[in-house]
Order: sequence, then structure tokens, then C-alpha cells
Amino acid sequence: MVFSRTKTPLFFLVLLATLTTVALGQTRVGFYSTSCPTAESIIQSTVQAAQRSTPGVPAGLIRMHFHDCFVNGCDASILITGPSSERTAPPNSLLRGYEIIDTAKTQIEAVCPGVVSCADILAIAARDSVLLAGGIARWNVPTGRRDGLVSRASDTTNLPAFNDPVDVQIRKFAEKGLNTQDLVTLSGSHTLGTAACVLFSYRLYNYNNTNGPDPSIDATFLTTLRNLCPNGGSGTTRVNLDTGSPNTFDTSYFANLRSGRGVLESDQLLWGNPTTRTVAQRFLGVSGLVGLTFNVEFARSMVRMSNIEVKTGTQGEIRRVCSAVN
Repeated sequence: MVFSRTKTPLFFLVLLATLTTVALGQTRVGFYSTSCPTAESIIQSTVQAAQRSTPGVPAGLIRMHFHDCFVNGCDASILITGPSSERTAPPNSLLRGYEIIDTAKTQIEAVCPGVVSCADILAIAARDSVLLAGGIARWNVPTGRRDGLVSRASDTTNLPAFNDPVDVQIRKFAEKGLNTQDLVTLSGSHTLGTAACVLFSYRLYNYNNTNGPDPSIDATFLTTLRNLCPNGGSGTTRVNLDTGSPNTFDTSYFANLRSGRGVLESDQLLWGNPTTRTVAQRFLGVSGLVGLTFNVEFARSMVRMSNIEVKTGTQGEIRRVCSAVN
């Protein structure tokens, strides 16, 4: 059966109660409740201030958290600067929002020195970014992560890529303890943000060396994308990943896939695969399938992802600044 509108509020309450008490790995909700009780409010106000001046903040912080967790776990190694650090690798070269995490860290250090990790700041900031874009009212982020000591660009080679086939995407997520529903759900974060033309222009003009477009692209949308990314034009031009409501956290992304309007090949392929398509259809409330509430499932998957290979206890350290080890 499909969940009715009247049942959704109760479902939200059950989820929020669950996420309030959950402890995954060795992280837990309320880790800083006595050691730094103002940490989360400082992070939230920092993200809000940044969003007012730079509307693209939510997408950048969500993506940064994702890229951090998929490389040696959620340990803020992506924030470390250096000539061969993670943030210099091609998949991370266009990420935005580092200065927001640095600002939050500086403010927190002023009131709670040496207590709150950069990894936790990034996880909380990603949650707050979803809230700013109209996502679920709130979910509780288990905290207690410690910061990693190593950041290497060479470790980013297994990040999910814009042209990964579905079986490769599923494998990469499974290697991190995430299932196929997590894959589709977290891909839904592409309801926010943009992609540079260089990442998908091959789909418009020479897909699989055919000298023609990817046949899965809607014809009208193909014209739109070609106008935005002309053949031989600048590969740095950016295009909204969600052409329906690019600044709102909603299910428009999945509706785009259904219509052949996925910008990245890895996204559109999710609709072409029966298993991943079924999950997307459940978010869209397709008749005959048990419905899923995107905001609820996204919160659940984010909590799972944010506990990938976390460092806790005496592992790692609490950095004094997020861009360098102590």
C-alpha cells in the first residue's frame, strides 16, 4: 500500500524519536551536551549566515560530507590543505564551503577549545544545509567522531563517479555498508546543486563514441542542455542538477529521472535499472508500490552514511584548525 497523507505525520514522529536515541558505532546523539552545549547552535547560525550570502551553500556542504565519508571514513580528512591532499583531487576540486566549516570551528574553539571535532562540524553542517533547503524539520546527528591524520588525493580514486554504471554504484555503496536504497536516496541530494558541462557534455554530442547523444535524454531537454553547453564551449559552465526546483529539497530530482531529464549519466542510469528505478518510483508514489517519504529516508540514510568508518575514542585527534593536523 502507499502511505496516505494522514499517516505521514505519525511516521515522521516515529522516525524522529528513533533518530533521537540511536547510537551507531561509537557515536551518539548528545555527545557534546555537557562539554560544548552551544556547538550545534553555532554551526547552524554559521551555515544560515553563509546561505544568505551564497545560496549554493547547502549543496556544497552535503556533497563535501559525502566525499569525506567515502574516503577513509567520516574524519574530516577532506578539509586538510596540502599539495596532494584529498581536496586537490579532481572529484573534490569544485567543492565549495570549506570556509564555512573553518568559521564554525573558529567560533566553537573560542568557547570550547579542543572539544568538538571538524568531522562532527561537517556532519552537523550537512544536516543544517538540508533544513535550509526545505528538507525534514530536523534530525539528530550522532556525534563523537574524531579527526583523521591523513589526507591523500590518491585515496579518492574509488569515489562514486558521474559515469559509473549502476552495478558499480551499488558495489561502491555496499563496500561502505550502504544498500541500494541508500544509494538512490542519497543520490536524491542532487535535487540541489549544479554540475559543470565538462562532466556530461559527452552525453550531448558523442555518447559512447557514436557521434550522437545519449538516447535516454528527453529530446526537448537535450536541446536545452546543448544551448547551455555548446559543443566545444566552456566546460566550466554550470547547470542545475534539478531543473524543476533547483533550490528546494524535494522529489523533483526523481521526477526528472522519470522524464529523461537527469543531467549526470550516473543519475539517469538509476531510472534505467529495474532495482534502483523501483526505489525512485516509491519516492514518487507510483501506484501499486509501497510509498517512501523522501525526507524521512534521506535522514535515515544520512545517519548511516555519517557513521562510515568513524574514528572515536583515542583514534585520530581533535584538530585545532580544520585545515591542518595538530
